[in-house]
Amino acid sequence: MAQLQIQTEGFDHQLLDLRLGMNRVGRSPDADFPIAHSTVSALHCELILRDSGVTVRDLDSTNGTFINDEPVTEAGLSAGQTLRLGDVELHVENVDVIVAIPKYHRTDLPAPPVVVNDGKLVCPRHRLAHVSYQCTVCKEVMCDACVHQLRRQGGKKVLLLCPLCSGAVEPFGTRAPVKKSLFARVAETVKLKFKHTVNLDDGSE
Repeated sequence: MAQLQIQTEGFDHQLLDLRLGMNRVGRSPDADFPIAHSTVSALHCELILRDSGVTVRDLDSTNGTFINDEPVTEAGLSAGQTLRLGDVELHVENVDVIVAIPKYHRTDLPAPPVVVNDGKLVCPRHRLAHVSYQCTVCKEVMCDACVHQLRRQGGKKVLLLCPLCSGAVEPFGTRAPVKKSLFARVAETVKLKFKHTVNLDDGSE
């Protein structure tokens, strides 16, 4: 993160670690970075840290704000420059903005199913139960105890829903029947009619 170090004697090279946004510097104890020196105003300046860098803004101080001995009311800061507030000098160590994004590890995901000796899957949430259902949406497998049951008001049919995504579930291992093509259905119809005709002819002789 952006830092400035006080070079003036008596401050033990104090570091100012800037936070994102506005940082008020001055003699007042209410300042974000108090500097107890007679030439520093109560609220002397603001150091504004953005992703584009650091900007210093003078707050009508009595003894002025300077960058490399040039008076400024508002200006950008660069690493290596000297910022002076009255008679107090600060060295600009860096103006970098480092935003650390913490890694997020989900802990609510179930463990993958385990295959036991009989070839059946063990439920990821209930280790003593076999998998009996699978979600048609997220493909999660589950046992009977995992399935959420929902009965519509006034209805008799019970909806079986996935505990993770609320999608419909179906018995594990089932597959939808394969629909026959129009050509296949026509071929079967012709075959049946032909067989029926042959049987009639055989019976008439």
